Amino acid sequence: MKINKLSIIIPAYNEAKTIFMILNKIKAVELLDNIKKEIIIVDDCSTDDTQLTIAAYHSEHADLDIRYFKHEVNKGKGAALHTGIQQATGEYLIIQDADLEYDPAEYNDMLKPVCNGFADVVYGSRFMGSNPHRILFFWHTIGNRWLTFACNMVSNLNLTDMETCYKLFDTKVIQAVSLQEQRFGFEPEVTIKISRIPKIRIYEVGISYYGRTYDEGKKIGWRDGVRALYCILKYGIFSK
Repeated sequence: MKINKLSIIIPAYNEAKTIFMILNKIKAVELLDNIKKEIIIVDDCSTDDTQLTIAAYHSEHADLDIRYFKHEVNKGKGAALHTGIQQATGEYLIIQDADLEYDPAEYNDMLKPVCNGFADVVYGSRFMGSNPHRILFFWHTIGNRWLTFACNMVSNLNLTDMETCYKLFDTKVIQAVSLQEQRFGFEPEVTIKISRIPKIRIYEVGISYYGRTYDEGKKIGWRDGVRALYCILKYGIFSK
């Protein structure tokens, strides 16, 4: 399949320390088949210098197609993704966190199943493949695996990492999905709703993971895990 442009959706909240580094990594990536990059940054009402950092970066790199949107009220990662998804103009889009946990150099690994005509949706799994993975939190890993297992039960998928940030979608397909979750409940909601689209082709590829600690800015916590389980029940069982 021929893709002319990939939209890269970046939700950002107080990421002034790392946003320019992730933009440098995105800039350095040469996509398959000369695919163009559209970078959509959604600032979820940051209270640090995120906006100024992005503006300064864009002024120095005018060749990059960067579109910036800001929420006037902090709504959550899911809400930022809703905004970015609806603004995307590429044939496909990928979700990229503003921190440095995921490596844009692996975009092409995600794109291959699409460009080769096999996939409509591609998830990047932190739990498969031989790429580097930082060793961090035992209970986070267990929680991720159990949430993925529960999500697979209601969606009839066999994913290894439902909670991954790296998700690549056919833009028209994901824009037609009605999404409600404002925070990290986005992950199970979108997975379950995508799985119910007739003839949708979902693939998974192994990716690396350079996780960060809470001192380094990690934001997800146990309450988000509880919400994710609630969303699996809500959208997987009670919304059939």
